[in-house]
Parts: sequence; C-alpha cells; structure tokens
Amino acid sequence: MQSLMLAGGLALAAFAAVLFATPTPAEAVVCAKGVYRAGCAGPRGAAVATRPPVRCYYRAGRRVCAR
Repeated sequence: MQSLMLAGGLALAAFAAVLFATPTPAEAVVCAKGVYRAGCAGPRGAAVATRPPVRCYYRAGRRVCAR
C-alpha cells in the first residue's frame, strides 16, 4: 500500500514538473485604435495604419464629407 502511494506521488510530481517546465509560445497580438492611427504589435513586429483623408463633394447642392 505504501509503495503504491509512493509510485502515485512520484507520477503526479513528474506530471506536474513536465506541465510547468514546458515553455509556452508567446504569440499574442495586441491592437489599439487611437485618434489619429491604429497599430498592432505581434511576435514578428509591429504595424501602423493611418486613417484615410477626408473627401468632400457636393451632392444635390449640399456639401458631403466622408472618409
């Protein structure tokens, strides 16, 4: 009985050691939207995107501005 408990405890300890000692990949991507631009940062670098300029035109005699 005591040897069975010892074997179970060793097996549990070995499983816990493998579980906690294995490195996990850090592949998170973080994105944020700001007032002027948006950007994302990931494991292979970062990217920034600017907003397109505002276009204004006249439709039916009224000025319309849109992105």
